[in-house]
Amino acid sequence: MRVLVDTSVWSLALRKHGPTLHPATDKLAQLLRDGEDLFLTGTILQEVLQAFRAESTFRRMVQQFEPFPLLPVDRSDSIAAARLFRLCAQKGAGASTVDCQIAVLAIRHRCALLSTDKDFERMARYCDLTLA
Repeated sequence: MRVLVDTSVWSLALRKHGPTLHPATDKLAQLLRDGEDLFLTGTILQEVLQAFRAESTFRRMVQQFEPFPLLPVDRSDSIAAARLFRLCAQKGAGASTVDCQIAVLAIRHRCALLSTDKDFERMARYCDLTLA
């Protein structure tokens, strides 16, 4: 299974005092145990890493995330994300610029998206986004 793991899940999983109990963190732990193919985007990686204040923790996390490939963004992805943004706006299902890009990358690279962000559930009604 190919899964793009969103910032919202990593944030819950990497809490200072241990993972937050949540179905998404349970799912992430299972995916890691099963050796599933997990992916990031550059934006997700940045959002996760910028949360770490201590330089030593930051460096350790950079190494921890090294095995997870980044899904590349090209011009067609940016255009598709803009189309999705416009479609969601027309349907009254607001979505952020970053969320539209994440959804488009998950679709193009045939990844299910693991997220706690309810915006993705609304977006999935109007595109081929598969939620994990």
